Amino acid sequence: MNPNWLEFEQPIADLQAKIEELHQMEVNQEVSLADEVQKLEEKSQKLTEKIFSKLSPWQITQIARHIQRPHAKDYIERIVDDFKELHGDRQFKDDGATIAGIGKIGGHPVAIIGQEKGRDTEDKVRCNFGMPRPEGYRKARRIMEMAERFKLPVITLVDTPGAYPGINAEERGQGVAIAENLAVMSRLEVPIISTVIGEGGSGGALAISVADQLMMLQYSVYSVISPEGCASILWKDAKYAEQAAEAMGLNAERLFELGLIHEVIPEPLGGAHRAADEMAETLKAKLIKHIERLKQVPIGELVEQRYEQLKSISTV
Repeated sequence: MNPNWLEFEQPIADLQAKIEELHQMEVNQEVSLADEVQKLEEKSQKLTEKIFSKLSPWQITQIARHIQRPHAKDYIERIVDDFKELHGDRQFKDDGATIAGIGKIGGHPVAIIGQEKGRDTEDKVRCNFGMPRPEGYRKARRIMEMAERFKLPVITLVDTPGAYPGINAEERGQGVAIAENLAVMSRLEVPIISTVIGEGGSGGALAISVADQLMMLQYSVYSVISPEGCASILWKDAKYAEQAAEAMGLNAERLFELGLIHEVIPEPLGGAHRAADEMAETLKAKLIKHIERLKQVPIGELVEQRYEQLKSISTV
């Protein structure tokens, strides 16, 4: 099984392998197989559309975790001009799971905060597999408060399985760091736009997603706990993760229906990892649109609306 394709995508992977084989035959034998290739590509397109038209919440969770899915760093490189990364929380040290800095999106100066999982093994370890420690949340808060001083909109990219649950994180005040972020974001006097680009896990995600505009990519997830964690609590066995995902309603369409997010951003067919540049352009256009819209709202009214949104969640 090709690891770049998920289990439910294997029929598509088989067709793509045949297409690649025909391309190789064209090169080696110097013959034209264009008609055969076109037929297979059309078949692959239709099959992909069929499979992705009826994805289950568990399959969407798998896409959100895909090893090739664009991370915060990938989007920052594609959509942010003149990005200057800032480090450290001014209390303990820097946190590799949290990227923060300033730059421009469509000519608009902004502050950027993203959660990064890393790519290769060394990078994943440096980023703690996308699980921020307290210093990561404190760094995020520091950048938010700096943004407020300089009247910069705050853009956050959410992608974490959750805050790091290790004892050293607890000793350094993980819960307090998250709670302080929620308090600061609820009253921050600049526009805040948050986008869940992969996993939005528990308080670790919520700590940078209290926003005036909360969006999710089509195949991202946002929940209070992972399906495996939920299954371990309810059924005492993580093997029931698929059933848990179905019950949790963690996918973007369901959360939009419940009014817990403001917008679902469509992904290219097959997911963002199949066309990262296209996905980045779509996200950039959305961010520019909402930056320009929110800048027109009086700041007092904006903060009040944000607070009312937070209070309304308890009634969902």
